[in-house]
Amino acid sequence: MLKNPASKYRAFAPIGLKDRTWPDAQITRAPIWLSTDLRDGNQALIEPMDLQRKLRMFEMLVRIGFKEIEVGFPAASQIEWDFVRKLIDEDRIPDDVTIQVMTPAREELIGRTVDAVQGARRAIVHVYNAVAPVWRTVVFGMEVPEVMALVERHIRQVRELTDARPETEWVLQYSPETFSLAELDVSLQACETAIAAWGPGRPIILNLPTTVEAATPNIFADQIEWMARHFAGRPEVVLSVHPHNDRGTGTAAAEMALMAGAHRVEGCLFGNGERTGNLDIVNVALNMYVQGVSPELDFSDIDAIRAEVEHCNQLPVPARHPYAGDLVYTSFSGSHQDAIKKGFAARRPDDVWEIPYLPIDPKDLGRSYEAVIRVNSQSGKGGMAYLLETEYGMQLPRRLQIEFSQAVQRAMDVEGKELAAADLWRIFCGEYGLDATPPLQDRELASRTNAHGVQETELRGSIDWQGRVRPVHGLGNGPIDAFVNALGAATGHSIRVVDYHEHAIGGTGAVGGDARAAAYVELRVDDGRQVFGVGMDHDIISAAIRAVTSGVLRAARTQSAGAAQEAVA
Repeated sequence: MLKNPASKYRAFAPIGLKDRTWPDAQITRAPIWLSTDLRDGNQALIEPMDLQRKLRMFEMLVRIGFKEIEVGFPAASQIEWDFVRKLIDEDRIPDDVTIQVMTPAREELIGRTVDAVQGARRAIVHVYNAVAPVWRTVVFGMEVPEVMALVERHIRQVRELTDARPETEWVLQYSPETFSLAELDVSLQACETAIAAWGPGRPIILNLPTTVEAATPNIFADQIEWMARHFAGRPEVVLSVHPHNDRGTGTAAAEMALMAGAHRVEGCLFGNGERTGNLDIVNVALNMYVQGVSPELDFSDIDAIRAEVEHCNQLPVPARHPYAGDLVYTSFSGSHQDAIKKGFAARRPDDVWEIPYLPIDPKDLGRSYEAVIRVNSQSGKGGMAYLLETEYGMQLPRRLQIEFSQAVQRAMDVEGKELAAADLWRIFCGEYGLDATPPLQDRELASRTNAHGVQETELRGSIDWQGRVRPVHGLGNGPIDAFVNALGAATGHSIRVVDYHEHAIGGTGAVGGDARAAAYVELRVDDGRQVFGVGMDHDIISAAIRAVTSGVLRAARTQSAGAAQEAVA
């Protein structure tokens, strides 16, 4: 019998926090956000950013509203050092933004790191060392007391170096790296050691990372609540989290950590970072936004931000990425499209946002409704009608939607690709002859009273019918009825109007060349099946006449095609 391959793994033990309170908590305000795109994100790139791309990323992060930005690992390379110095020497850091630099707990690297930020108005020095068992024993060969001695020695070094530079306001950030894999009492001891070495009462950030995700996010939340209880009532301590995404639950881990007492969140735009990436700050921030909580970050032009991130990172943001991907506001399913269309139709401007299948208003992120519904072979009439209405102002009656969906399906069967709004419009114009329907020439309308004393409309004119100009003359109870009778007499078709709709295209203030009318007429021609005709013109009578002509021509084509098929059979 084959051995179970999963037997070489072991489950992560629960924390055993029986009186946990975080499951009933709510996120009611934005945390402190730190972007680590320029450090943790940058070090994970195949080709790390050059100075120009780094500067573009920094300036974008400032525009978005980040007040804390980890700008690099200045002891790691000359370009990292040069970038930090460029920001400081050229006074590129706004007064309300604090930069952060990172260093491992190594004496020679700490010194160079502090030197790199000399002259900054305010700076966070981020020191880390791993504390989890496998790192202690396998990587560093240390016992717990040796780890604590390392923490104390190097935090004291940071204190001495920063005390000698009083022109800068210094904040220490200490990370017990691999926190999520370590024993809680060891992590707590490391944090308390760092606080004591830095000096009681001095501002400190304790950053608790899921360096490698190894458990469900509720366990991380228990770990954070356990730690938060030990630092309650100590205002100088800011509890920060730095989730990674190895299990695909970085967003959930961050949100639950905030519920459990974390004050601060570190991550990258769109989740860039080592392996499967860091926490996606955009995801967490906009999750808050759709719960009615302002994230205090500006993602109102999400496409521009995505494009800039893709340029700086030289990596694409996937089409299905939450909130930002090309397809996240797109529905191909016919039933989804129909529900979205009805939701928009029912919504009033001041309503709470409740649109089926759209958790956020795309306009809030600078996206247009154009992309909300797209058409493929699985799409339905609702999506097609929505696109024609939003892009071209056409308000198709429901039975016309059904009829036109068949034409679209035929096109999809041939082309086999997604259809954009422009493709739908091309098919619609071709199917209903909007560019080919002949107008009524030399139109004359007159009112008269017949022998029975009933008011009638008399219509005269001419029309180019299938290559031949024919005079038309008819009477009816209105212009449309008169034209139906006139066209029937001129062409030999029996025409009956079953239904009629009309509307203006454009705003109520449109005048002259900006104002057009659309007419939709459902006809029964020669007692055959009912067909629609569509007409557009600058006056409603001309639009209606074009619609009748369109419907009769379509019926004639259908009859000709049917006769040809019978002849072949």
